[in-house]
Amino acid sequence: MTVRAADIIKAIQKLNPAEKHRLREYLIDVLTASSSTGTVLEEISERKHKGGYRCPGCESEYIVRFGRYSTIVDGEEVKKQRYRCKACKMTFTDLTNTALYRTRHLNRWMKFVECMIEGYSLRKSAGLIGDVTHVTLFYWRHKLLTALKQMESSNFQGIVEMDETYFLYSEKGQRKIKDRKSRKRGGSAKKRGISNEQVCVLVARDREKATFSQSLGMGRLTKEQLDKAIGHKLTNENVLCTDAWRAFKTYATEKGISIYQFKSDGKIRTKGLYHIQNVNNYHRRLKGWLERFNGVATKYLNNYLAWFQTLESIHHQRNEITMNDMIIKGNLIPSTETYDTLRLSKFTV
Repeated sequence: MTVRAADIIKAIQKLNPAEKHRLREYLIDVLTASSSTGTVLEEISERKHKGGYRCPGCESEYIVRFGRYSTIVDGEEVKKQRYRCKACKMTFTDLTNTALYRTRHLNRWMKFVECMIEGYSLRKSAGLIGDVTHVTLFYWRHKLLTALKQMESSNFQGIVEMDETYFLYSEKGQRKIKDRKSRKRGGSAKKRGISNEQVCVLVARDREKATFSQSLGMGRLTKEQLDKAIGHKLTNENVLCTDAWRAFKTYATEKGISIYQFKSDGKIRTKGLYHIQNVNNYHRRLKGWLERFNGVATKYLNNYLAWFQTLESIHHQRNEITMNDMIIKGNLIPSTETYDTLRLSKFTV
């Protein structure tokens, strides 16, 4: 049966104001996603190949066009270019080894990234997006985050605030946990204070908001971990502001870097321009944001740190520019993760 445009208009006119508002919001969402997907794919292609075509397998530059393949973009079948490496004979596309590789619902990624910016759960996101399961969105989420966490932050300038925070080790999602009973919604550590039951996360920020955040291992931070993680981002022109933990002092002394330290008792919080209030506020916002997930598996913790760091860089703003930028950046960095490699991954220290 063919539905005429006139019939659709008459049906819309019969809607009450609330129904018209819901229809308007739905059409805005659909049309925004449809108009943006093609542009995003073009931008990924141009920026990915800005230095010329290169084989993702052997890095050869001897590339030729090798026919086209069909994919669904904005609900329509679209022909996209395929390439072939003359050196290793591998065929590939603009999306090979990206988060979007082999995705069947390209036009739903804009809505998905919107849900990520809002911090919605997988099940709620699946309900809002439609026609995808929460399992599929888990796969999308961590493929994108695996790429984003590989983005290198710029070297630190001037004053650098640095402090560690701790998260209880978690095997959330694991069916059989060895050596202990499973905990409900995080639980608590058996030992008091900082112990090897907790994961150390280092956060460093300069006054230009250049940020580093990463889990470094179990228990207390060591100067070796500190040097390996961000030693290449620091010079003796930097000034460190840290808490009173001795690893910071030892590291700064060995590298000839000036340091101001502040004890946790809070009696002296600032020394002129020097303090660690920015990084402590970052800790507070991070932990408040993570609470919505009711615990995060430690093996995925760095992905969530990268997610929050990205949201902070865009000030948690949900608009077409920030959503496009998040998708593009997440697909310029090679990623070969699959559902199985993500699901079976382990936390390594």
